[in-house]
Amino acid sequence: MAPLFELCLRMGDSTLILGQRLSEWCGHAPVLEEDIALANVALDLIGQTQMWLGLAGEVEGQGRDADALAFRRDAGAFRNLLLVERPNGDFGHTIMRQFLFDAWHLPMLRALAGSSEPRVAAIAQKAEREVAYHLERSAGLVIRLGDGTGESRARMQAALDALWPWAGEMFAGDGVDAALAAGEIAPDPARLRPAWDGTVDAVLAEATLARPAGSFFHRGGRAGRHTEHLGHLLAEMQFLQRAYPGAAW
Repeated sequence: MAPLFELCLRMGDSTLILGQRLSEWCGHAPVLEEDIALANVALDLIGQTQMWLGLAGEVEGQGRDADALAFRRDAGAFRNLLLVERPNGDFGHTIMRQFLFDAWHLPMLRALAGSSEPRVAAIAQKAEREVAYHLERSAGLVIRLGDGTGESRARMQAALDALWPWAGEMFAGDGVDAALAAGEIAPDPARLRPAWDGTVDAVLAEATLARPAGSFFHRGGRAGRHTEHLGHLLAEMQFLQRAYPGAAW
């Protein structure tokens, strides 16, 4: 598979799955303000998905558009980060997952904004402003909840401990990453680690949360490496397109 096509799937699938996860909070968040805010972040991510998967379809050249790539692929064909598949859990768990992703997403987009591929650079530049807000918001909530009550701090620490092992995949490169870096299309994932560490350590310190001592959990390769959660999520997300192919309304 062409490295550029693979990059677009990796970026678009991650924003799609996380956007879908966040949309599950609609009508269920602890307060109305957070209900609206989570929905808005989800909409931002879905908008980014349309750009990434739209470019993927263009690069592939087989007549598949963003909708076809989103709704008509099986779980094994998805290339999203494992972190974004993790279930929402409680509100603190959702916010911690968002923060760990945002702390990677922003430096990734900033690196992609300088891509040698102008279409990639244009998408990254457009998405960067949205994601800067996402990170500001999720970091602020991690601090408020971590440095809040005993109950909120315990929940945030539990969320951090549970999600931490899944973060390592963001910095584990493969042959596709090497090809993209050689062509100056995308950065070597390992280059993003110092910025992520700096953001995460600063926020955790202010939130009075302990950085987990355990190692990251690495899954080799991207193909067929989803968890059992993705299949359940796609079954709901893709139902209409699968049941009524090509339907319009």
